[in-house]
Amino acid sequence: MKISQVSVIDISGLIKKSGDLTVPSQIAQACRECGFFYIVGHGVDEKLQQRLEQLSRQFFAQDLETKLKIRMASGGKAWRGYFPVGGELTSGKPDLKEGIYFGAELGKDHPLVQAGTPMHGSNLFPDNIPLFRETVLEYMEAMTQLGHTLMAGIALSLGLEESYFADRYTSDPLTLFRIFNYPTSDDRDRWGVGEHTDYGVLTILKQDDSGGLQVKSKSGWIAAPPIPNSFVCNIGDMLDRMTGGLYRSTPHRVLNVSGGDRLSFPFFFDPNFDVEVKPIQLSAVVNDDKQQRWDKASVHDFRGTYGDYVLSKVSKVFPELRRSVL
Repeated sequence: MKISQVSVIDISGLIKKSGDLTVPSQIAQACRECGFFYIVGHGVDEKLQQRLEQLSRQFFAQDLETKLKIRMASGGKAWRGYFPVGGELTSGKPDLKEGIYFGAELGKDHPLVQAGTPMHGSNLFPDNIPLFRETVLEYMEAMTQLGHTLMAGIALSLGLEESYFADRYTSDPLTLFRIFNYPTSDDRDRWGVGEHTDYGVLTILKQDDSGGLQVKSKSGWIAAPPIPNSFVCNIGDMLDRMTGGLYRSTPHRVLNVSGGDRLSFPFFFDPNFDVEVKPIQLSAVVNDDKQQRWDKASVHDFRGTYGDYVLSKVSKVFPELRRSVL
């Protein structure tokens, strides 16, 4: 079944570890053709998802002063907290969205926190919304487990051992979670978020029923509308790099013209911060799409750790925070 040219894959066989290679072969086809696919049969509690959406709406409905009590400037090096509409840039232009940044909850005694590692630490949660903290952390745990399962499926889709990514990159993944609220717009040139690719290996997105997500395909921009109890998955720059462009990190963007606010919940399942991401020895020749990419940058030329890569990207998104944190 296909919706708007983006495949829908039932991953229940992968969840049950049935050994059936149907799901990995479907993943392989989707990653080669589009870089995006929907998943159903994922087993993530619907009530948890509904609670997350309700509490998020409650948070964004507050006045700006209240939301700014957990502003990102208070998160320090952990790079966590709330930013207002226009506070995040894509290709130098302010996005029409507000949001909250979260990551793995690490205490002050954690070695990475003690070492002052950027993007590691404790989260900022609103203290006036009961169960917000518990719900976000429970959801992140469910997404982390789903990320491990999907990366096993992606490994199999490439003809690799199931544990290929876990053994090398994601035994201790950098997990980043965002809750975004996109105000509606009458201006079709005012993007909620402009054209971009994601940085890591895998994004798992829950979207509400507003629509607005667009994916760049060979035939032009196509819609990726919401499907009940599904997630939208897409591969990031590091998987593009590892596979020599066989699996492409696909540009996408958001335009909310629904007439109401749009909630979006992207979860980024990324390599360990300190690991160097290396190409997989596949038979395919490296296919570098630098000239076609939105930023004209090659993911294959990059040298360094994943932390180096993600910091170079995120610091362009929040230039003011970069000056105060890095």
